[in-house]
Amino acid sequence: MRPRDRQLRITDLVRTQGKISVDELVQRFSSSAETIRRDLTLLSANGKLKKIHGGAVPLRDFGEGAFAQRMLQNAEAKRLIADKARHLVSPGDSLFIDTGSTTLVMAEALAAIDELTVVTNSTAIARIIGSANVTTRVYLLGGSYNEDNRQTCGAMALNQLDGFHGNLAIMTVGAISADAGVMDYNFDEAAIARAMIARSDRVIVLADASKFDRVAPFVVASFEQIDALVSDRAPQGVLAEHLNQAAVEVI
Repeated sequence: MRPRDRQLRITDLVRTQGKISVDELVQRFSSSAETIRRDLTLLSANGKLKKIHGGAVPLRDFGEGAFAQRMLQNAEAKRLIADKARHLVSPGDSLFIDTGSTTLVMAEALAAIDELTVVTNSTAIARIIGSANVTTRVYLLGGSYNEDNRQTCGAMALNQLDGFHGNLAIMTVGAISADAGVMDYNFDEAAIARAMIARSDRVIVLADASKFDRVAPFVVASFEQIDALVSDRAPQGVLAEHLNQAAVEVI
């Protein structure tokens, strides 16, 4: 396993378990204790976790509210989605990326791609990408700030989007329904997502299978507005049929 892949897995384990020991990581990855300690030192320096005597614990960088809980849910699925989706992004792309637990995981993968132009309303995503890759330009939208999920939204953020255009929009959503399309549970987040989609050439939705066949109050987009859906598991039944009819590529 490559060091970067091992370190990403360690970060996931710490987030999901809450605390993990060096000995457990040695056994899990068949690595030496010295290698694991170096990984923890690097991850701690990069703000991914907190290194303690004999192991590591989460930084709780995502707050204690609902967003923190979403970060812990389906962590492996979100990592798989990010690994798939990063192959859809090339050096030199300009892209929008909205706030969400899955797009936050995706940001770590994007940090390894050079010469991107990234427009986001997530301060956490801006920090991850901006601090990891000096070749990428990151533009953070201003607006009303929400501490729970580290995002800006509202009229100011929407107005600033008028100055940008992206060849990609990478979005996460709260629900996907055969009848209603893709939806979200937050009015302001849905408004930002719609504005980003309207200013993009290609739209990629990231959603784990738990979002399938669910309905949320605020519509983000119809299937006809989406080019690709990246998930950990292929949708089935009527949902799959509607996606196919709309020519949505399922990855």
